[in-house]
Amino acid sequence: MKPSIEKVAIIGAGALGAAYGSILYEMDPRCVSFVAAGTRYENLKRDGVVVNGKRYAIAVVRPEDAEPADLLLVAVKHHHLDQAIGEMRKAVGPETTILSVMNGIDSEERIGAVYGMDKVVYGLTLGIDALREGGNRVTYTTQGRIFFGEAKNPTMTERVRRIHDLFDRAGIAHVIPPDMIRSLWFKFMVNVGANQASAVLRANYGALRSSPEAKNLMESAMREVIALAAALKVDLSDKDIGEWYKVLEGLNPEGKTSMFQDVEAGRKTEVEMLAGTVSALGKRQGVATPVNQKLFDELKRIEASSGARAERKGGS
Repeated sequence: MKPSIEKVAIIGAGALGAAYGSILYEMDPRCVSFVAAGTRYENLKRDGVVVNGKRYAIAVVRPEDAEPADLLLVAVKHHHLDQAIGEMRKAVGPETTILSVMNGIDSEERIGAVYGMDKVVYGLTLGIDALREGGNRVTYTTQGRIFFGEAKNPTMTERVRRIHDLFDRAGIAHVIPPDMIRSLWFKFMVNVGANQASAVLRANYGALRSSPEAKNLMESAMREVIALAAALKVDLSDKDIGEWYKVLEGLNPEGKTSMFQDVEAGRKTEVEMLAGTVSALGKRQGVATPVNQKLFDELKRIEASSGARAERKGGS
């Protein structure tokens, strides 16, 4: 039996990375570090992260100075993954397990294509309402849960058990579902519906629960994912929309999805990974996805408008 996980590296110090980094730091300040480059390294080295009003001076190392971790947590945006895959190289050793908590359904395969799927476990977060408030400041009221495991989990493999034990020690709520591929598609359905509808309509979690317009747009986008899942023999149905509403009820009504936060801040969104993936898979599988195509077009318009405003501001 391998020893317990003692050394965790996190790549990505946004809302999720900061939140989980702070929890691990509370357990043992020596067990966790960020891997970061350039100005991000400088900012984290100087300021640490502030989570729920408390500053955490979590260790930070440059990619070239990283050492192999027992567990590498990947918490970057989809469009930063290729860069992160390169930057994590020295943090991956013979005994390292890599856990991605990113949105989407392909980060594990992209990481595994470089480092080997034998290094990767599947993962996602559900129900955390972490809000990035600018700089390195993050707040959350609901921790949610990390779902992780092998593709199928009739029993716990040794590497899954080691992560389970770490999360138990740290107080990180988690679930090891019997079918992680179905769980990834459930989360993908949630992101496609909730994140995109919230970003287009500027709707917080409360509005996603109560606004007929927001609910209709969210559910319509989700049903296109359910149709795709059926074509790909993934067990997803309308009942899963009801399961999402149960999660939504527990979130801070003033909270915002990560994509809504990106739109507000004028940052690039993950629309290619969400509506873009749905549209591409729809064409491949012969499944109509008009709602997601409209969402894609509108979010690209919003991004272009934000970019134009930033250019005008920079030139003034």
